[in-house]
Amino acid sequence: MNTTSLAAESADVPVTAPAPAPAQSARSLLKQLQQQFPAFRDCLPLAIGIDKQLLARVPGLDRKTMRAALGIHTGSLRYLRAMEKATVRYDLDGVAGAEVTDVHRTHAKETLQQRFKKEAERKKAERDAAQADEANRLRQEKLLQLASKFSRNG
Repeated sequence: MNTTSLAAESADVPVTAPAPAPAQSARSLLKQLQQQFPAFRDCLPLAIGIDKQLLARVPGLDRKTMRAALGIHTGSLRYLRAMEKATVRYDLDGVAGAEVTDVHRTHAKETLQQRFKKEAERKKAERDAAQADEANRLRQEKLLQLASKFSRNG
C-alpha cells in the first residue's frame, strides 16, 4: 500500500485501534503530526510535556515511534533555529504557553554551532581528499609520460 492511499484512509477514518500505529514509521508519523497540529506544521517551540498531549489526543499512538518522531522534529535545523530565537513554547494547537528558558535557547544555539562545525569539517575533508586524488592522478600521469619517453629512447 502506498503512502498516498494511507494518507487518504487516515483522513477519512479515525484511528481507534492501536494495531496500525506500531507499523508506522517515525517519519510518516511526523508528517501526520505536521498535517494535524499547528505547532508541528509551523515548527513552533513545543511545550514541555508535548508527548503527554500527543498520547491523549492521538489514539493508539506507539510511544517509541512518537519519541523517534519528536527526536527527528526537535533535532531539525528549522526547529533548532526557531528555538534559538524563541521566547514562548506552544501546545499542539499553537496556543502560547510557558516561556523558553535561556538554557534551552543556548542549547539550541550550541547544537546548531556543533552541527555547522561538523559539516564544515566534513566538507574540508572531502576537499582535501579530492585535492589529494587529483595530485595523485597528475603524479601518475607524469610518471606514465616519463616512462613512455624513456622506453621509446631505450
